[in-house]
Amino acid sequence: MRLLVTLTPGTSSDTIVGRHGDGWKIRVAAAPERGRANAALVALLAETLNVPPTAIRVAAGQTYRWKVVEIDGLDEGEAGRRLEAAARR
Repeated sequence: MRLLVTLTPGTSSDTIVGRHGDGWKIRVAAAPERGRANAALVALLAETLNVPPTAIRVAAGQTYRWKVVEIDGLDEGEAGRRLEAAARR
């Protein structure tokens, strides 16, 4: 499945903010340098969605705030439910 993400790096904590247009708004504490923010995004999504980090990859937007993330082994409906639950915390 594919997930559209608007990523805000350099924040105080890693957080799933919630729905943002057709995708999701996510914040990570890592700086946007040398792939650190992307690695933090993958780690946060892996933990939130309960999938291994190897099942997640940034398919587009490696150097931009707007990203397309591909996730293996999870359907869109279940991913949405898990992300919504994380956003409500």
